[in-house]
Amino acid sequence: MFKAMVVDDSRAMRMILSRALAESGFSVLQAPDGKQGLDTLNRERTAIGLVLVDWNMPEMNGLDFVKSVRAQADLAGIKLMMVTTETEIEQMARALEAGADEYIMKPFTTEAIQEKLRLLGVLK
Repeated sequence: MFKAMVVDDSRAMRMILSRALAESGFSVLQAPDGKQGLDTLNRERTAIGLVLVDWNMPEMNGLDFVKSVRAQADLAGIKLMMVTTETEIEQMARALEAGADEYIMKPFTTEAIQEKLRLLGVLK
């Protein structure tokens, strides 16, 4: 089974995203901030193929998380999707330039998440 991770400081948002991913066939890990998410990713290494990450979090924000993941060559294959309330086009561009593969704005529907997962090639 394909493993995914949800990195968000909101417990409720982690649960919502985890449920959507589980319904799509993923085994899901969770982290409450970018630092713990990065620690989990480094521990699990190649087992995780997808990370949904919030932008605004304590310890390490989502943008820094994306940059940290992209700085590690052995994690290059991991798909990263920013899931955030940041709605400005400049913020979206910053996330994509930093290495995010997709970007979705809150609030969202499960169908919108699944469509993004199809675009990423991790869901049929």
